[in-house]
Amino acid sequence: PAAAAASTPVPPVSDAKEKEADSLSSGEDEADEEPKGSLAEQAMDYMKELMASLSVSDSGDKVLETNDLDGVVKYIQEKQCKNIIVMSGAGLSTSAGIPDFRSPGTGLYDNLQKYNLPTPMSIFEMGYFHENPRPFFTLAKELYPGNFNPTPGHCFVRLLQDKGVLLRAYTQNIDTLERRAGVEPNKLVEAHGSFATAHCLSCRKEHSEEWVRDMVFADKIPHCECSGVVKPDIVFFGEGLPKRFFQLMDRDFPQCDLLIVMGTSLQVQPFASLIREVGPDVPRILINREKPEFDISSFLMGSGSGFNFETGRRDVFVGGTCDDGCRLFAEKLGWAADLKALEDALCRTAEPQEEPEEEEEAGEAAPEPEVAAAVPAAVVVEAVKEVVATASGDATDAEAAAAAVA
Repeated sequence: PAAAAASTPVPPVSDAKEKEADSLSSGEDEADEEPKGSLAEQAMDYMKELMASLSVSDSGDKVLETNDLDGVVKYIQEKQCKNIIVMSGAGLSTSAGIPDFRSPGTGLYDNLQKYNLPTPMSIFEMGYFHENPRPFFTLAKELYPGNFNPTPGHCFVRLLQDKGVLLRAYTQNIDTLERRAGVEPNKLVEAHGSFATAHCLSCRKEHSEEWVRDMVFADKIPHCECSGVVKPDIVFFGEGLPKRFFQLMDRDFPQCDLLIVMGTSLQVQPFASLIREVGPDVPRILINREKPEFDISSFLMGSGSGFNFETGRRDVFVGGTCDDGCRLFAEKLGWAADLKALEDALCRTAEPQEEPEEEEEAGEAAPEPEVAAAVPAAVVVEAVKEVVATASGDATDAEAAAAAVA
């Protein structure tokens, strides 16, 4: 603001007094002027002018020929992008069966009442965790890596890596599905931590993922030899982000030549602010169900999404699920078959193909006998009861045998 004020010409005091005198002599009365919109509209106009004076508006020549994926694809091909950064949030993993946090009715925060928490966010607060870690570990059992498979969106990130154009993938997610999709650890920044490592909160001793997982699935709270609670290295409210996040952030974003943001409403800082770290002429794509509104006051205060889709200069919104957006993106890049191959290998969502029946040839070994389907317990009990009754002729014996089997 000081710089803006310094660059704005200020009329001499004498000029200002002359204008005031002219106004009074002409009989102009400011109070009689027509109001120029509501107070909110006037405030917004002022913020726009202030934003322009601070040179933070998304102005300049158009970066993309068209404000859509076709324009992005043409840009990638013409500029031969090699330093693409992906930023992802919970929406990337919802099709795997993992709930996001904020969706009304289905989001994680709306479905934590069973844990009797002071607030839904308490389950990820360090203060509450120290008091009562059990709700977190109960939830962790449901969300633990290994229970879910990568999505087509994760496969698209892997495909960017395989094509040699992925600089880094930054994720808010703790599900490690990028790892399961084959994204190399050196290409990955898990900004909010993950289940991949765990440490004692008291002595800081590291414990293996396998040991913590076994404890969690045995419904036990993991305790270190020193009696401290062992917590997966997931960033809770009140904790700092991993050092790797800050080290690579400063190195990566100045190099970025295309930014792809997927499945996040960009509400959590400092992750959300990363989109402003790329150069002013770097295209930014958001693939998400909802399109965030560009709010100038939030932008200036360091919050809000920071996207400005209105200018059509470099920001592109692709509405819908991450999976659909990534498939469309891959199709326009000519990578549809490559993405489909990764989906078939990693997502386990492909329909099973019926094998053609083959005739047995003479001399071949007989096929293995099929394992019988499981029989309901009630059917077994009734069968035993009938057999015993027939054999002994005593209904009491039959009832006793049936009860024993049950």
